[in-house]
Amino acid sequence: MEYSVKSGTPEKQRTACLVLGVYEPRRLSTAAEHFDAACDGHLSSILRRGDMEGKLGQSLLLVHTPNALCDRVLLIGCGRERDLDDRRFRRIVADATHALDNTGATEAVSYLTDLNVKGRDSAWKIRQTVEAIQEAQYRFDELKSKTQQPRRPLRKIILSVPSRRELANGERAVQEGLAIDGGIKLAKDLANLPANICTPTYLADQARQLAAEFPVLQFQALTESELQNLGMGALLAVSKGSAQPPRLIVLEYKNAAKQHKPIVLVGKGVTFDTGGISLKPADKMDEMKYDMCGAASVLGALRACAELQLPLNVVGIIPAVENMPSAQATRPGDIVTSLSGQTVEILNTDAEGRLILCDALTYSERYDPAIVIDIATLTGACIIALGRHPHGLFSNHPPLANDLLNAGRAAADRAWELPLWEEYQESLESNFADMANVGGREGGAITAACFLARFTRKVHWAHLDIAGTAWRTGKNKGATGRPVPLLTQYLLDRVAAEYH
Repeated sequence: MEYSVKSGTPEKQRTACLVLGVYEPRRLSTAAEHFDAACDGHLSSILRRGDMEGKLGQSLLLVHTPNALCDRVLLIGCGRERDLDDRRFRRIVADATHALDNTGATEAVSYLTDLNVKGRDSAWKIRQTVEAIQEAQYRFDELKSKTQQPRRPLRKIILSVPSRRELANGERAVQEGLAIDGGIKLAKDLANLPANICTPTYLADQARQLAAEFPVLQFQALTESELQNLGMGALLAVSKGSAQPPRLIVLEYKNAAKQHKPIVLVGKGVTFDTGGISLKPADKMDEMKYDMCGAASVLGALRACAELQLPLNVVGIIPAVENMPSAQATRPGDIVTSLSGQTVEILNTDAEGRLILCDALTYSERYDPAIVIDIATLTGACIIALGRHPHGLFSNHPPLANDLLNAGRAAADRAWELPLWEEYQESLESNFADMANVGGREGGAITAACFLARFTRKVHWAHLDIAGTAWRTGKNKGATGRPVPLLTQYLLDRVAAEYH
């Protein structure tokens, strides 16, 4: 899809389709009012007849509009203006995209960016529009024998800005939206692949290809023997039961001076999780191919960072394993020594994500990071606590937590902070090792984060539990690409803070 920005009134647009908003009840948006005045009140008369109420989800395609230079006019319902928020705006754009795909128009000019979204400027609306259009058009059909293509696919979208002085900001917003979507698409594509294709080795190969596409990225993948020599006993305990060898994938993005300490992103990369000896129920176990969505989001965020050429130093670390039951698999009750030297009693082999993450977090210390953020589909308990809307956020550094919460709000990819109090650590006590890998049923997302906190005492650290947000289940099953928008926004905010 090709995007551009333009200032100008709607009645002067020569285009295959003009997209305008209608509020409920039967009230034209400002841009639609301008167009209506030039067309002898044609839109107003249609609304008076009751052909459209303006409710969310409604659309109406008009042809042969009097005095119009455009071939078609697409009216999109926007609901009540006072209710128009971030979520509804993205839905309006998605509705418009689906409707456009059915018109046969190959290009369109959209004035939905002129809608009044509370607290949002034109650049925000343009970036969100790009992301929402790309999201609406995303398909993962690479593994189908036959694919269906639109007869006349939409190829070009022109987005309105209020004045010429906002053109530069609008063009930058388009660039950011496309870069973030590129990261989202990469994360989705990797996560949607089945586990017989997306193995730890395959994930490492994809990281290598990303580094080949963007030379600013430096790639390294540590093999099983190298991990053994390092002493990553916790990570290796998870991969023992699988025929697939583990990898520790490292991507370094160096685009700032050496004195700028890097931001380290650590992504959980369990390419399939059976639970190991603590075997999961069969129901929906197919969705455990998504247990590497944290890893995919790290690759997506690095891709966006590289495409935008952000002046930062960022390191991506991905512990990649497969968790399987076998004669060689780790047993409940086994005790392992982590890279940090701390010992762990593995009471449940299905609490494997924290085992690979703890070694990766310790490994991150060698980069002397400014910030460490881990991203993981870590606990079903997080879904019980928060549902599938926000990411669960934990941090040992309040300013970092606030920055991530603000980035999530700005990117329409929200997180919600949960406590990391010392009292929760008591449930991880073990009679036989320094700690157990699980606590009780209560506060499972919190005790999992508390486990990771034992390996991050030397750094400013945050943990994003994306178990509820990384993929959709049911009829619309598929990866979401979250939290690539939040992570990229956080990086953009770091650039703004350091250089402006």
